[in-house]
Amino acid sequence: MKISFKRKIILHFPVFMIISLFVLVLSYYSHYVLNQKLQIIENKDTLFNIILEARRYEKNYFLSLDIKHIEEAISYVNRAKKSLNYITEEYGKYTLAKNLEEMLIDIIRYEKSISGFLLLHQSNGSLKVDSDTIDDFERYRNITQQQGRKITTDFENILRNERIYVQSLIEKSKIYHVIALACLFVLSVLTTLFLIINVNRPLKSIEDAVFQIAKGQYEKIPQIYTGDEFESLVASLNMMIDELNKRNEQIVQTEKLASLGTLTSGVAHELNNPLNNISTSIQILLEEIEEANPEYKKELLRESEKQVERARDTVRALLEFSRDRGFSPEDINFKDLMDQTIKLVKAEIPTSIELNISIPEGLMVHIDPQRIQQVLINLIINAVQAMENGGQLSINAAILKNGKEFTFQVEDTGKGIRKEHLRKIFDPFFTTKDVGVGTGLGLSTSHGIIEQHSGRINVKSEPDKGAIFTVTLPR
Repeated sequence: MKISFKRKIILHFPVFMIISLFVLVLSYYSHYVLNQKLQIIENKDTLFNIILEARRYEKNYFLSLDIKHIEEAISYVNRAKKSLNYITEEYGKYTLAKNLEEMLIDIIRYEKSISGFLLLHQSNGSLKVDSDTIDDFERYRNITQQQGRKITTDFENILRNERIYVQSLIEKSKIYHVIALACLFVLSVLTTLFLIINVNRPLKSIEDAVFQIAKGQYEKIPQIYTGDEFESLVASLNMMIDELNKRNEQIVQTEKLASLGTLTSGVAHELNNPLNNISTSIQILLEEIEEANPEYKKELLRESEKQVERARDTVRALLEFSRDRGFSPEDINFKDLMDQTIKLVKAEIPTSIELNISIPEGLMVHIDPQRIQQVLINLIINAVQAMENGGQLSINAAILKNGKEFTFQVEDTGKGIRKEHLRKIFDPFFTTKDVGVGTGLGLSTSHGIIEQHSGRINVKSEPDKGAIFTVTLPR
């Protein structure tokens, strides 16, 4: 089942957000509970200090028998009750000790026992001196000290347990945070992988294909199977590339036919000469057929055969050039290709133009001969047309030092190209020739053919100083 990219995002990112929210809530809850526990410990610690103060006044009373110490102790006990009630109301569900009501009862008992000493004093504050009072004093003291020790011990245990629990909670909180960070890291990695697989990889394939198209290499994009809009986009781009290839072939063929039109008069002249020679030889044979001179007749026939081969080579080269076929690079001898090209354009080169060709023998290259021949014809015809008053046309080729590339140049001494025209020289339909003389597709098509070979074509020119077209191609 195909899932659109939009749906993938809708499915992926809510999951990411839910898990992130869960981790956030877990971390917040852990922090909240820890904060509550710390406040409980702080309040219980305050309560414990209040009880210790009450015990201190209790001991001071036993040392001095001053009733003011009992009154202070009772005052602190009342504060302890209020503090314990506050803890029970505010933090009852978070406190570790669940027997706070029993502790409140113990504090009340302690308050009653310590309040009993007030009954043993006279109105002026002095302790009554009789046997009953002494017995009651000892009884109250024992009860008070016993109850005070119980409260103190219980609170010490509660505080110790709370601190141990808080410490364990801190350790757990650390673990929770590590888990949260690990989850976020894993989610980030998964999100990155999701974007790489579903966004970056398809876009990289499309980017590479567009870059190749810009270089003139209209190769199909490898099909991707993401089941979303990118798959449809690649399919659409491949359809566009197919159409571009067709249109490019049409442009190449159109320019080829235009070149054929230019070459027609020259080819006709190239065919006319051997046909005239053949006609002359046949007329002589017809006139002298009865005469006994077989060697002379054989010579005429051999000459006619040479002229037939010459005409056949011209027609074959013309047919090979005009044949419509796809991009088909092969290993060929570049000098042989140049010789065939010169045969086609020779009639277009007037005697006022000196032709110089410098190409090493056995220069083997891997190119599409038909298309590179089209480039050569276009550059040579342009050079000839630029030298209306004659000049020098030089064609040379060589292997570059790296051994992986070779270059050929077509140089003329014609009228040159103006600077403002150089940057547009390879644009489609751009021409400096008169209306009806050129289509404006020649150099544009040549540029496309060179880029199709993963090569480069450059031009150097100044007005009235000629032009040099340099083509560099991989071998």
